[in-house]
Amino acid sequence: MSEESAGAGDRIAAAARAVGERLERIPEVAIVLGSGMGLLADRLTRPRRIPYAEIPHFPRTTVVGHQGELVAGSLGGAPVLLQSGRFHLYEGHPPETVALPVRVFAELGVKTLLLTNAAGGIRRGFARGVLMLIADHVNLTFRNPLIGQTLPGEERFPDMSNPYDPELRALAREVAKRRRVTLEEGVYIQVLGPSYETPAEIRMAERMGADAIGMSTAVEVIVARARGLRCLAFSTISNPAAGTTHERLDHAEVIATTREVAGQLEQLVEGVVTAL
Repeated sequence: MSEESAGAGDRIAAAARAVGERLERIPEVAIVLGSGMGLLADRLTRPRRIPYAEIPHFPRTTVVGHQGELVAGSLGGAPVLLQSGRFHLYEGHPPETVALPVRVFAELGVKTLLLTNAAGGIRRGFARGVLMLIADHVNLTFRNPLIGQTLPGEERFPDMSNPYDPELRALAREVAKRRRVTLEEGVYIQVLGPSYETPAEIRMAERMGADAIGMSTAVEVIVARARGLRCLAFSTISNPAAGTTHERLDHAEVIATTREVAGQLEQLVEGVVTAL
């Protein structure tokens, strides 16, 4: 094993030990909360909060709407571990830092990863507040967290033909139907950010087959699949993408929209977790 690989492995192991020592039991499901989704942590029974400052090698979060803590507890009677606060490429973090929490989850024994994000709506029929189940993604960041030495427990060439588990997607559609939550489905494209896209860039993404666009998720899913985790992801369409309307894009409005529909998304996530 190279020094680079050993160093990364040591960082993951140290962070996993620090988290594991604070948990009563290791959940099989971890949930990554996107912008404005931090209130889901308030739905947990007997929550146990672990600030990032107390986890080795976890940096601070700098983005409004991201709390900066892991929260363990029970959701709908099922044990879960929430990641409230992402690390983003546009904050200057390398891909391995963005993916560090996912690797820690896998190290702890998590088997299923649920992700949420706020996204711009490219599909013309998408209104503000639409919930979209991600069927596939395009990683347009040109960053891959698997580049470099292969870490223990990771595939060198993970299969990405079904990055978002088909059975979990079917379950999500069934939960949405039972709970009367409107759920669209489509392709998500991750870009680097932090600037919003130009109308020309949105036209390009539309021609590539994307229905929604954002600045997270795909990089995390790549590592999750390399570690053998099953993935499911939802986008909240927080705003029309640039050029699809004449509206000005603003992060405060993104947060406001995600909070408005957070209850519906929480219903979906809780229903899936309970069924699992």
